Amino acid sequence: MAFLTRLQSFVRSAWPWVRIPFWIAMGLFFGFLLPYTLILNKRVQDRFNDLVFAVPTRVYARPLELASGVAMTPAALELELTFAGYSNDGKGEVAGRWAKQGTRYTIASRGYAGPDGGELPKRIRVTLGRGQVSALVDADSGKPIKLTHLDPARIATVYGAQQEERRIVRLADVPPLLVSGLQAVEDRDFKHHIGLDFSAIARAAFANLRAGHTVQGGSTLTQQLVRNLFLDRNQNFTRKFNEAILSLLIEAHYSKERILQAYVNEVFLGQQGSQAVHGFAAAAEFYFGRRLEDLRPQEIALLVGMVKGPSYYDPRRYPQHALQRRNLVLQQFLQTGLINAAQANAAQAAPLGIADNAQLPHNRFPAFMDLVRSQITADFDDDTLRAGNLSIFTTLDPAAQLYAEQAVTNTVKALGKRGEAVQSAGVITDAHTGSVLAVIGSKLPGDTGFNRAMDAQRPVGSTIKPFVYLVALTDPSRWNLGTLLDDGPISMRQPDGTMWEPHNDDNQTHGMLPMVDALAHSWNLATIHLGLEVGLPRIKAFLESFGFTDINPSPSLLIGAQDMAPLQLAQLYQYLASDGHALPLLAVRGVLDGSGRTIKRYEVQEGQGEYQNAVRLTTWAMQQVALFGTAHSIGDSGLAWLHAAGKTGTSNDMRDSWFAGFTGQHLAVFWMGRDDNKPTGLFGATGALREWRDLFAKLPTRPLSADPGPGLELAWMNPSDGKRTDPQCEGARQLAVVAGSLPPDTEGCFWQRVGDFFGGSHDNPPPPNPLPAQ
Repeated sequence: MAFLTRLQSFVRSAWPWVRIPFWIAMGLFFGFLLPYTLILNKRVQDRFNDLVFAVPTRVYARPLELASGVAMTPAALELELTFAGYSNDGKGEVAGRWAKQGTRYTIASRGYAGPDGGELPKRIRVTLGRGQVSALVDADSGKPIKLTHLDPARIATVYGAQQEERRIVRLADVPPLLVSGLQAVEDRDFKHHIGLDFSAIARAAFANLRAGHTVQGGSTLTQQLVRNLFLDRNQNFTRKFNEAILSLLIEAHYSKERILQAYVNEVFLGQQGSQAVHGFAAAAEFYFGRRLEDLRPQEIALLVGMVKGPSYYDPRRYPQHALQRRNLVLQQFLQTGLINAAQANAAQAAPLGIADNAQLPHNRFPAFMDLVRSQITADFDDDTLRAGNLSIFTTLDPAAQLYAEQAVTNTVKALGKRGEAVQSAGVITDAHTGSVLAVIGSKLPGDTGFNRAMDAQRPVGSTIKPFVYLVALTDPSRWNLGTLLDDGPISMRQPDGTMWEPHNDDNQTHGMLPMVDALAHSWNLATIHLGLEVGLPRIKAFLESFGFTDINPSPSLLIGAQDMAPLQLAQLYQYLASDGHALPLLAVRGVLDGSGRTIKRYEVQEGQGEYQNAVRLTTWAMQQVALFGTAHSIGDSGLAWLHAAGKTGTSNDMRDSWFAGFTGQHLAVFWMGRDDNKPTGLFGATGALREWRDLFAKLPTRPLSADPGPGLELAWMNPSDGKRTDPQCEGARQLAVVAGSLPPDTEGCFWQRVGDFFGGSHDNPPPPNPLPAQ
């Protein structure tokens, strides 16, 4: 009681002196500090919750299939490994590494989970030979492996509006050495302080005062997290004040484990162009090309050491700085008992081990991603994709995409000044499944502007012609590849009263000629005569069956007066490449949720096929296009072994250059033209076909069979009348026909000899030399 009395007496006597400071302090507290703290508190909770729970949606390429007989070259395999974040360490013993001895590769795969199940990590030995995988065995047991897949490369990350790459990991999945080592190096009292470590501040102040400059910091992990989340790097009183309050608020709201998990995922550890590297998991892939859990002690020590200064200790720019810092951290690991002396010595003796080609995915393929988004928007809205913690597995083939980009770049560059205004687009698919393997939307790789592959509607020129012939060949009793077509002049009155008088590219007519030659040389007049005889409504209806709603109803359709985007033309040619199966083009294989469960699979159920005899005849005829027709440069360039089937296309005034062609494994459609629709001076054979050839000079693929296929047979025919003849007759040609569709009788060579006897000539010359046609 006496104490209270004395206290009251003291307050009364002191009040006149402290009254003004007291009310000023109260005013500052209630008028500024409390509201300001409440504002910061709301900011802390919103930002911290976003950081912890906003896991990005990740987009992956297709896993690389490896099996004996799979088409593969050393260059393509090494490209695939590099793009998937594997690095060559000469041993291939650690997950994510590979080694090479001649044509034999030892690969330590990382395993993955995907919509089709996935694979466990394993060490495999792949031997290549003659453009394919010749042997595949388990590197540890030596036992043959029938089939395996390498984990797919990540090609894009959807994470808000920022180009920041993150790998969100749970603290339980982080290597214990990293968790303990981080605290040992950066904040040994982390588990005990309240966000501010006053003893560490005092120690740092004394050390800095004694040295005369800053040699030691006193900030806690919580304060470092605050800087990454909320503050800039300016050293002033306001920032320090905010840092202290924010640190105290975070410690008041969240457990130490949650703060540490946020730090592990948020800490800034480097830069790739405009893309920041945040978190240890992302840094593990960026610097070492491996997952966080696969890192060795010396690699963990380097990442922990880089926290102090990611730029100064950048191992690629300043390897000596990084090495010294890493070894210092290893010594601290040893001093705190996290590793023993033997481990410390071995780790210090090891090189930095930075992967040369490791990088962060940065939405490298915007044109392909446009197609992915267009195909999944029916099932997932933008908000779900941006914050849904999903894994989207696509069909992208990194080798096909990169080789296609190179093909476009090389072809445009070869045009010189003429190529400056030329643009290009392309689509590559799996010939059998319709999976989209690559999309080129611009001549500039990575261009995020106009996607010409999906959105540029351009006249397709003569690439439409195979479908005119296909409709005719569905009636083998009336038409076959030896049937004579009239390549004579055409003059038709149009609805507006004007006359339509089309002509061939060489401005010549060629009389009566076999159907196969008319297609091979892309003669317009013969194709129009055939289309009118087949019936324009039938051809229009056939094209509309693929979902096209704006098919040109006039005869000009027959020679390519029809606008399509490269993706649409690829959809049309997919029907031919997949042997008469109308397969939709798919860019997505499946979607997994954050727990690894498949929530959506995209599959195509293949039917029985339609008009397959006609499709096979058309394909065989298109192979002749690549032998002696407008695409004969395929064979001339050393790609004759592919037995490719294809068709060139050139629109009026050479405004558009097209080529669509397929092998036994891949279909590729290329377009070249100008955005302003001015002439390019390019035929299909001198523009887009060059891109196609450049692609398949590098891309591993299987050849298309040179045989006509089931249901067909080769028959000797007289090209002057389209009838079966004897092979020894002069000018006789062997053409593919529907088995049993021709009369068994042959006309023989009698009348040919009679004509020769009387001085006449019924010689049937071989196919004419290729002309620079459409």
